[in-house]
Amino acid sequence: MHVRNGPARQRAWERRLELPLLIASPLFLACYAVLVLVHRADPVWHDVALAWLLLIWTLFTVDYGVRLLLSGQGPRFVRTHWLDTIVLVLPLLRPLRIVNTYVALQRRRGRPRLSLYGRVMAYAGVTAALLTFAAALAVLQQERDAPGATIRTFGDSVWWACSAITTVGYGDVTPVTPWGRTCAVALMICGLALLGAVTGSFSSWLIQVFDREDQERAPDTGKGSPGSENSPGTPSRRP
Repeated sequence: MHVRNGPARQRAWERRLELPLLIASPLFLACYAVLVLVHRADPVWHDVALAWLLLIWTLFTVDYGVRLLLSGQGPRFVRTHWLDTIVLVLPLLRPLRIVNTYVALQRRRGRPRLSLYGRVMAYAGVTAALLTFAAALAVLQQERDAPGATIRTFGDSVWWACSAITTVGYGDVTPVTPWGRTCAVALMICGLALLGAVTGSFSSWLIQVFDREDQERAPDTGKGSPGSENSPGTPSRRP
């Protein structure tokens, strides 16, 4: 009996791979960190990290290919799953999928522990931390051997990444290579988007709190207050 591909088979595959990919995503970032920070100091650790990096990347590629086939969407899958496509091309961004995987796991277990606004701010914070760390590693790899570079240590790259994602930009350390500056532009755009998401969520939460307080005060307003025109026992004034 032939079973046709479709959303049901795709969801079944994604549920089966949720936990392995959840583990593989931070492991990929850890291997990349070892690859960058160890550099040429320890060839053994460098080769081990590189081997695991390629193995995990292969797992991501197989997962993407299987979901592409099971979806039955053909080329439209690339457009509808644009984040997965970008992550496949730039696997350093793979840890960002941790947020979506965590959301899926929480949805399967029932009601999330945090409110909507709490989840937005928590996920934005986790995403900002992962982006900062990944960008610091990527820029360090590109910049440390470049002529005239000011980012030569991991501390320099972390300081630069923190100032870039918050759009502060002190300018004491800046990337000089084309790829380093490309990472800087991408990080600043992501920083603005995350800052807008957190600010908007926090503002909406404040508006909701104030609106709830106004609604709670409304039934008590103008009832039985001295001197009120509508208070009980007071005749209405007519011209």
